[in-house]
Amino acid sequence: MNDNNSDKELIWEEVSVEHIVNDEWIDFRRSAYRFPDGNVFEPYYSYSRRNYVVIVASDTEGNYLCVRQFRQGIKKVTVEFPAGGIEVKDSTGNAHDNNLSNNYKVDEKVALEAAVRELKEETGYVSDEWKHLITVPSNPTIADNYAYIFEAKNCRKVTEQELDDMEFLNVEKYNLCDIDTLINDGVFLQPMHIMALLMSKRKV
Repeated sequence: MNDNNSDKELIWEEVSVEHIVNDEWIDFRRSAYRFPDGNVFEPYYSYSRRNYVVIVASDTEGNYLCVRQFRQGIKKVTVEFPAGGIEVKDSTGNAHDNNLSNNYKVDEKVALEAAVRELKEETGYVSDEWKHLITVPSNPTIADNYAYIFEAKNCRKVTEQELDDMEFLNVEKYNLCDIDTLINDGVFLQPMHIMALLMSKRKV
């Protein structure tokens, strides 16, 4: 294992930053960095968005609960696991998601509460068997938010969907072979969701 002290020789220093777009959805920045050799280079672009959860959910028969929805980035309808943003609230109970430039990890309990909420809202299912699989940076090259990956087993349906105004999605069930086919066919496309599936299958 490398000595952490040697990492200090690799760190870049941010010497200037411009917030190009900074609203409740995204903090998109242009920065200049000083390299370890003293040279300064710009522009480097980065952004902050909300931390979020991904739920590898399966029902009592072992089928995976997935959602089919449109993704505007690639302009395609995709299949993926239930997921959603984590709303962090202050001491008054008010959400402060607009403070995206100061993104940080949240308590695992807060992330689990978000996962439970998102699973029920998107699918109408609940579970009594939750497991935190891993927390990883969403895209460490250009973003500072984290993905909290959970597994929920033996899910049972208790209600209908409770979708937000911007959510249009259908719930579908697949077995593992089905999802493997969807991945190979370019339908199950979210990289973090594919990683979540692999993590759920890892033997520790």
